[in-house]
Amino acid sequence: MITAWRIVKGEYVEGAFEGKSASFAGGRWNSRGVAVVYTSSTASLAALELLVHLERDRDLSEFVIFACTFDETTVEDIDRDKLPHGWNGYPAPDALAEIGNIWIVAATSAVLRVPSVIIDSEFNYLLNPAHREFRKIQIADPVPFSLDMRLLGIHRPKTR
Repeated sequence: MITAWRIVKGEYVEGAFEGKSASFAGGRWNSRGVAVVYTSSTASLAALELLVHLERDRDLSEFVIFACTFDETTVEDIDRDKLPHGWNGYPAPDALAEIGNIWIVAATSAVLRVPSVIIDSEFNYLLNPAHREFRKIQIADPVPFSLDMRLLGIHRPKTR
C-alpha cells in the first residue's frame, strides 16, 4: 500500500477529496474546470507544496493533514523522459495540464504519480475523484497541522 498526504485549510475538510479547488484554479497538472486532488508522497513534501503557494501572512494553525492509502495497482506513472522541456519551470508549461486533462478524461487509473518540482527525486500523486476505483482509496480522518513560523521567515522573539 502507498500512503499519500494532503494538507488543506480547516474550513475545506468536507470537500478535501472532491477536486473542486484544483478545478476552480487549475494547476500544474490540470486546467480550470478539471477536478483532480493533489497529494504528496510524504507529509514533509506536502508541507513544502503548501508553502510555495502560501500567502506569507497566513496563519499556519488553520490547516489539517490527511493520510490516504491506496494500492500500487491503482497507480499509473508519468514517463519523465516524455515530459516537455522546462516541465519543472514556473509558470508550468501548458503541456503539463494537457497531460493531466487527458489522464482524467481517459480514466486509465485512479492515481497518477508525477515528479515533484520542489524535490525532483520525490513524487506527488494526482487522484481522479471521478474514477470508478477512487472509492478504494482509504482516507484517514484529518488531524491538525501546523508548521514552524520560521519557515515563513517569521521569527518569534526568544523568551528565557
